[in-house]
Amino acid sequence: MSATATRRDTVRALLDTHGLTYADQAGIRLKDTPRPLYQLLVLACLLSARIRASVAVDAAHELFAADLRTPRRMEDATWQQRVDALGAGHYRRYDESTSTTLGKGAAFVRERYGGDLRRLREEAAGDPGRMRDLLQELPGIGPAGADIFLREVQAVWPELEPYLDAKAAEGARRLGLPTSAGALAKLVPAPDLAVFAAALVRAALDTSVVEDVRERTGTAAP
Repeated sequence: MSATATRRDTVRALLDTHGLTYADQAGIRLKDTPRPLYQLLVLACLLSARIRASVAVDAAHELFAADLRTPRRMEDATWQQRVDALGAGHYRRYDESTSTTLGKGAAFVRERYGGDLRRLREEAAGDPGRMRDLLQELPGIGPAGADIFLREVQAVWPELEPYLDAKAAEGARRLGLPTSAGALAKLVPAPDLAVFAAALVRAALDTSVVEDVRERTGTAAP
C-alpha cells in the first residue's frame, strides 16, 4: 500500500471514530455569534487546566445547564454558584480558583469587547498571531487555552485555516502522519479542519486513540 493510501486510511479511521470537536462534545452549537463564541472561550479555559478533557467538558455542560452562557450571566452569578456548577461536573481540583477566574474573565470580555468576541476578531484584522496574543490578555487563557479556542473557532472563522498547532502535530506524529500544518491540511477538506484538529489532539492526549486507529487500519507504530 502506498504512503498516500495509508495516510488516507489513517485519517478516515481517525475521523470515523474520534471526529468530534470539543465544542460539539460540550453541546456548543458553534456559530459566529456572541453566545456560542463565549461558551467556547469558557470551554477553552476549562480544557487548558491540568485535568482530563472529559472532566472539563462535563464541567462546561454543568455551567451552561446553570444558564451561565453569557459574560453577563457568568459575572452576575455568585462565586459559590460557579463553584457548585464546576463541582457538579467533577471539576473539583480547580473549582474555587476557576470560579474566580471565570468571573474575572467574564468581566474582562464585557468591558473590553462589549461581551462580543467578534470584536477581538475585528481588532486582530484576520491575523492568527494577533488573535492568539489578544486571547492571552483574558484571565485564565494562556498559550494552551488560546490554541484550543483557535483550533475550534476556525470552523466559523475561516481566515484561521489551517490552525493545526503543536498539540495537533504531536497527535499526527503518533499516527504516522506529516506534522506540518500545510501537509496536514491537504488530508481533509477545509470544512473538516476543526474536527480533524480535535481528533489529532485526542491522539496526542490518549494513546488508546492511536491504538484504535492502528487496529482499524492494520498499521504498525511509525
